[in-house]
Amino acid sequence: MGGGDADGAWRLSKVSRPRKISSGGDPQVSPYLAGVMCRCPRCGRGKLFNGFLDLAPACGNCGLDYGFADAGDGPAVFVILIAGFLIVGAAVIVEFLFRPPYWVHAVLWIPLTLLVTLGLLRPLKGLLVALQFHHKAAEGRLDRDKR
Repeated sequence: MGGGDADGAWRLSKVSRPRKISSGGDPQVSPYLAGVMCRCPRCGRGKLFNGFLDLAPACGNCGLDYGFADAGDGPAVFVILIAGFLIVGAAVIVEFLFRPPYWVHAVLWIPLTLLVTLGLLRPLKGLLVALQFHHKAAEGRLDRDKR
């Protein structure tokens, strides 16, 4: 079906020309892998982002319009929870084991916090967009005609 090699294993590779894919997407494309790799959730090859967090208007490979994607504040919330758990947990362990001065905590945890938060933000946004596509998530609507 596309997206796989001779063994049927899924891989991410560059394709120079757009290809047609059914609206259901390639069944071999994992939404988790495509999202974390910041690739198109339908074909697994096109780029998802134009900048650091700006979504591209459409996939350059299969033409999927990314207009459906609205991750909102979800990626930031997950990053805060994950980074908070890791950084605060590590800081508490270091404090109890070594009791370093406060300046050592600042030197350790401020750069590490920046690395963890910025490093997780883009893959988590890609993952949420890919899962929105995979589950055909849409904005909630009230059905007022069926009273």
